[in-house]
Formats: sequence, structure tokens, C-alpha cells
Amino acid sequence: MHLAVYLPLLFPLFAAPGARRLADRLEPRPATLLLTGGAVVLAAGSTTVLGLLALAGLVRIPLVARLAELSPAVLARDDPARVPVAVVAALLLAVVAVAGARFAYRRLRAVCAAFLEAACFPGQNPLVIVEQRAADAFAMPGLPGRIVVSTGMLDSLDAAEREILLAHERAHLRGHHYLFMAAVQLAAAVNPLLRPLVGQVAYTLERWADEAAVLESGDRRRVAVTVGKAALAAKHSGGRRSLPAAALGLLGRPRRREEPGPVPRRVAALLSPRPAGGRWRGTVAAAYVTAAALCTADAVQDLHEVLKRAKGG
Repeated sequence: MHLAVYLPLLFPLFAAPGARRLADRLEPRPATLLLTGGAVVLAAGSTTVLGLLALAGLVRIPLVARLAELSPAVLARDDPARVPVAVVAALLLAVVAVAGARFAYRRLRAVCAAFLEAACFPGQNPLVIVEQRAADAFAMPGLPGRIVVSTGMLDSLDAAEREILLAHERAHLRGHHYLFMAAVQLAAAVNPLLRPLVGQVAYTLERWADEAAVLESGDRRRVAVTVGKAALAAKHSGGRRSLPAAALGLLGRPRRREEPGPVPRRVAALLSPRPAGGRWRGTVAAAYVTAAALCTADAVQDLHEVLKRAKGG
């Protein structure tokens, strides 16, 4: 193994600074695909490298080398992974495994709860109106998926704006956006360096649904006004904090009170022309993710070659 094995651990460091630019410059759909896929690849790469380093240290243990019929001399000569590094990698790998399994369990339970709750609403009409003074609206995955809208939200919008709201929520259901959110959150759970990408994917998913609403209504300004009115209605009516974990909605995910929301950013994007550039940024980002994947594959191949030589030596 050579020092290039450590490169996949470094790639996630530089992902966050470029994520916001991609989210702003690319069309929402390709931006979502690129950011989500990139996060998954980078997380898989860093986790794989931790596993390789831990394995490289494991086979340096004399008893393990003897049982596996590996040459300690060849391992000592060709493997730069020192035992302390391997120990640290093994500990980090254990933390990553626990964090990933914990998140996967919680998210699977949340998705199952959302499907069950969606199935409990009567009939097959995806639109569910709930008597609630607080303005709220969100799309809940299920069979069928449901669009839940409170009477407080309906009262705050006119007829055209209600259609825009429904078009937005239908886009969430049609695009299975909860899967993108779960994938990037899982990547961030196993590699905290990727956490900034969660916010950017949450933004591009809402923008994706916003642009779908623009296509249906044909009026970017009206969609921007609807997003703003819905946010103000939610704020003045007491807000909504009961959004299911697997759901997405016009108002975005709940945030801590001190964090700025994405609504002003979305409204500004809607009041501007639809993004048409940024292709070179997307190409650079795709090349960056591809390089990370190739480095990971090279590290796997490198350890495989070391073990082959150790087996023969």
C-alpha cells in the first residue's frame, strides 16, 4: 500500500466549499443528483479506506499473519500502514459503523411510520386536509403518497396559490425526494465532513419542486410570492414543528431557531431566470467525485496486491 491510500480521506474536506456554488448555479435536478451521488461516493470511499487501514494493521499481527499464511517480512516491507494508524482507523471505523447503523435504523423506522400513517388516511385521494390553525403543508411518502395541507395554510392562499402549493408537493412525491434526503443524511452520518451537503441537498430538493410548480403555473413570480406567503403564514400562525422525519414540504425542513431559513434564497432564485449555466462546475465536480472513486479502487487493488505478495512470500 502506498500513501495514495489516504487520499479518499481528504476528498470530503473540499466538498463543502463547492456545494453551495453547485446548488446555486446548476439546475436543481442535476444539482441534487450530483450532490447526493457525490456525498455517497465520498462517504463510501472514506469508510472503505478506514476498513483497508484496519485490515492492513490486522494482518500485521503475527498470529493473524500465521493463520492467514502471510509473510510478515513482505507485509513489513510493502505496507506503510503503521500499527498506531491501523488502530486509529479501526476505532474510527467502529464509530462510523455505529453511526451509520443508528441513522439507517432511525430513518427506516421513520419511513415505515410515514408509510403507515399515509395508509391510515381514508380513501385514495393523495390530498389530505387537516383542521389545524397553524399553516402547514408537506408531502408524505406512502402507497399512495399523501399531500397534507392544514386549513390554516389554505386560508392564507388564494386559489392560484393553492394550485402552486399542490404542484410543489406533487413534485416531492413524484421525484421520491425523501430518498435523496435519506442518502445524503446517511453519508453525513458516516462522515461528518459531509454535513454541509445535507443543507444544500435540502435546498436543491425544494428548488426542484419550486421549478416543477413554475412549469405547471407558468409564472415564476407567482410561485415566489406563494413560497413567501406560505412562510409568513406559518410564522404568524404559530409555525409547525410536527413534520414527519421522512416528509418534505413547501416550507422546508424544521431548523433550529437561530439558523437562517432557505426561503429568502429560494424566493431570490425564483425571481431570477431559471439557472442555465454552471455546466463546467458540474463537470469539475463530477471529475472530482470520479477521482475519489478511482483512488478508492486503487487503494483496494493495492492492498490486494500486497496480500498476494505476502501470500507468495
